[in-house]
Amino acid sequence: MNSKAIKQPKITILMKLCSACLLGIKCRYDGLGRSNEKILALSQKEILIPVCPEQLGGLPTPRPNSEIKDGEGSDVLSGCSRVLGSDGDEVTDNFVNGAKEVLRLAKIFNIQEAILKQKSPSCGSGRIYDGTFSGDLRNGDGVTTALLKRNGIKVISEEDI
Repeated sequence: MNSKAIKQPKITILMKLCSACLLGIKCRYDGLGRSNEKILALSQKEILIPVCPEQLGGLPTPRPNSEIKDGEGSDVLSGCSRVLGSDGDEVTDNFVNGAKEVLRLAKIFNIQEAILKQKSPSCGSGRIYDGTFSGDLRNGDGVTTALLKRNGIKVISEEDI
């Protein structure tokens, strides 16, 4: 009998980060979730790791809604723009710290792709609110999306599923 162990093939499990609110977790600024049927169906086939950058950055739920003033996520990361709550409080550090925590999770789990909530000042991909709290949109990414993209992680929105 051969005492050498049989070499097993290495199995790679692909995981994706996902905005927790899209999975129905009540973490949004208004204390609600934002369940998305396509995302819920996808979670039955793929491993989705729920994240809420704003909570990871230390903000409570519920909390005042926030928008990026005079820029987008990459501007916030570069120190050229700020994130303000609708109550006037600056929450830039919370958004940057939350984005860094999400990136840390992405590195731990070797994440290559994230599905994040469109229009969010954290998670928005391609379109975010314009910083005036008027409901108007502008082109740009949220803070977490910008950081993930800077680190080679593909980001799509629930609208891309």
